[in-house]
This record gives sequence, C-alpha cells and structure tokens, in this order.
Amino acid sequence: MQEIPDVKKHIPLILGIFIVAILLFEGVGTVGAGERGVLLQFGAVQNKIFNEGLYFKIPFVQKVQIMDVKIQKDEVPASASSQDLQIVTSRIAINYHLNPNAVNRIWQEVGREYNQRIIAPAIQEAVKAITARFTAEELITKREEVKDLIKDNLERRLATLHINVVEVNITEFEFSEAFNEAIEAKVTAEQLKLKAERDLERIRIEAEQRVVDAEAKATAIRIEAEALGVNPKVSELRWIEKWDGTTPKYWGGATPFIGLEN
Repeated sequence: MQEIPDVKKHIPLILGIFIVAILLFEGVGTVGAGERGVLLQFGAVQNKIFNEGLYFKIPFVQKVQIMDVKIQKDEVPASASSQDLQIVTSRIAINYHLNPNAVNRIWQEVGREYNQRIIAPAIQEAVKAITARFTAEELITKREEVKDLIKDNLERRLATLHINVVEVNITEFEFSEAFNEAIEAKVTAEQLKLKAERDLERIRIEAEQRVVDAEAKATAIRIEAEALGVNPKVSELRWIEKWDGTTPKYWGGATPFIGLEN
C-alpha cells in the first residue's frame, strides 16, 4: 500500500513560496508611457522619481504614486473688468504638463488636485490682470495680443509651481447686451461713413473726367475753327464726311459741291 505524503512537512516550504510571491508582487511595478512614479516611504515623499518602465521598492514600507506628465487640457471660465469698466466673461483653454523632474514636489505640496488648486485660480488672476489693461473694444480688436499676454502671465505663475504651459487660447469673449448693441451701432456708422467716402470719391473722379472731356472737346473745336480761318475748304471737307452718298432730289438754287473742280 502506497504511503500518503506528509503534508505537514511541506507547509513551511509552501508558506515560504507564498511569502516570496507576495514580496515580489509588492516589490515590483511599472511606470507607463508619459508617467512618472513618486516614491513614498511610510507616507513621506522621497527624492526618488521613477521614470517609465520597471521599478523596485521595499514591500509594505514603500509605495509609488503614479503622476501623469503628458500634455493635458483644461478649459476654465473667467470673469473680469476691462479698463473702461465693462464686465467681460470668457473661457480660457490651457494646454500644460507637469514638470517630470518635480512631480514629487507637486505631490507633496498639492497632490492630484492641481487643476482646481493651482491652474483654475492662476487663470482667474491672469485674466483679471491682463483684461484690466484694455478697453472692451480693444479686447476684441487686439484679441491675439491679449491671448499672448495671458499666456506669458500664466507661464510665470505656474512655472514656480512646477507646471509648464504649452498653449493658451481664448475660446469665448462675452460682453453685456448694451455693449454689444453699442458696438453694432458703431460698426454700422463706420460702414455708412466708408460708403459715403467712396461715393464722394467716385463723384469727384467722374467730375474730373467730365472736365477732361469738355477740355478735349473745346480744344478740338478751337483747332477746327482755326483751320476754317486758314482754309475755307475745310467746311466742304466736313460736309463730304457727313454726306451719305445720296443725291438730293431737289437742290434748289444751291450747288451741292461748292468749290469742287472737275
């Protein structure tokens, strides 16, 4: 009869393999593409930052928090007063990424909620600071300049907090209904003024052209008159030029070809 193996003898080995498996599982991890790992030891942030790929840590003592360092986008509403005290509401879209070499500082000082704690307030302050430099009308006509100034302001603010600004765009600019009506009226008035100026210029050119035509006709008449004074046969030439080749049925007493020789 075959003997049954003594399981109790193998329990320590089984436990040892189980513990080693747990330690390996807890002590190894990976950091994905576009991410960084923040090393925590007993909850305290360490200077070590794990790059993409495999990492090792002390099981149950150390922990790794994954931080996304890819370009991210936030769109934040903002309200401010223009230089002429018009209330302006806007939406600012910002593209940014965390500084890969400072994710441990961000985790330590802010945590994962950097969007609400850092970026949104920074956008509000930047928009208020720049909007106050321009009138409401200039915010429309100089929109590109306003956008660049907001971006520069945000870059300075967020760089100290280890966040790099890539691009900023103003997706909306809204003003009060009264201001919009005033702008529309001004644009209409400018268009009417421009049309009047064009009409006036056209009238002036046409008048100058008529003067030129009249001077040309007067010169032609004067030249012909001088020619008639020198040579009377010019009048006969003009008569021939206008003659249609038909001989009149009744000549009366006049001779049709005065001065023409046989």
